[in-house]
Amino acid sequence: MHLGVPFSFKLSKCNEDRNNTHVFSQGYSVSNQCWEVLAGMHEINEQVVAELQGKARVLRQDIVKMLGQAGSGHTGGSLSAADIVACLYFWEMKLDTRNPRWPDRDRFVLSKGHAAPLLYAVLAEKGFFPREDLAGLRKFGSPLQGHPDMKKVPGVEASTGSLGQGIAWAIGMALAGRLDRKDYRVYALLGDGELQEGMVWEAVMAGAHYRLDNLVAIVDFNGLQIDGRVEDVMSPLPIAAKFGAFGWQAVEIDGHDYRQIMGALNLARETRGRPTAIVARTIKGRGISFIENLVDWHGKAPNPEQVAQALAELM
Repeated sequence: MHLGVPFSFKLSKCNEDRNNTHVFSQGYSVSNQCWEVLAGMHEINEQVVAELQGKARVLRQDIVKMLGQAGSGHTGGSLSAADIVACLYFWEMKLDTRNPRWPDRDRFVLSKGHAAPLLYAVLAEKGFFPREDLAGLRKFGSPLQGHPDMKKVPGVEASTGSLGQGIAWAIGMALAGRLDRKDYRVYALLGDGELQEGMVWEAVMAGAHYRLDNLVAIVDFNGLQIDGRVEDVMSPLPIAAKFGAFGWQAVEIDGHDYRQIMGALNLARETRGRPTAIVARTIKGRGISFIENLVDWHGKAPNPEQVAQALAELM
């Protein structure tokens, strides 16, 4: 396999309607063994995977506790992306918690800003601020608002919440890095419902035009938004093919499979001349049986009994 060539593919594990094949936008062929090659570029082994799974479990526990104490907030979409964010913060990105504005740091933009509990959980676990501060989520006087504020929370790169704006922020950061001759990388996490915003595709067009190979857009493709199934509200499918049509390298993965997540990040790092989109199929509310794949949990917090049950499942 030659890295950096223009192609868009879907893993067979995520493709139920084809027999052990991938979907390609431009005719390139990649075998299942490709992922073992990609996994070797940046260390992936069972110990690393186990450590990341442990981190994601802690993130999910903190999300549940935070939201239970706050009594409001977005549960489902915070839980669905925990595995992706764990890989980014504890394996992929270079950061300095003692100097959050270090000029050479990698940048993470939570374009789906309503998943702020996930961002706060990972920043606290990473050491940007004390974990006890998480109890202040959505409380008067706390910097941990319902949507992240870059002026009040160390480690937050962009104040997001108005859907569609985060990916545009990320485009600007990636372009600035090139102009400043910096080698940092920029990662933006988008919701699948967010792709219904027109400005997302303006930003996607700009990313391809400027050949921003230091940029990775990750779509949390859990299939649900506040009004129901994404495909029913306004379908953005096929997502990977759309990014590919705009000139991005696009790959579709299982967003809870650590080897696939890390393999896709390796692929993005080795790609030259174009940005990469990772379409991660996830389960909304992942890890908690009574929350998984239920649209009602898009913007609902657990009550004390549900918090106890959820934490028992996450042990």
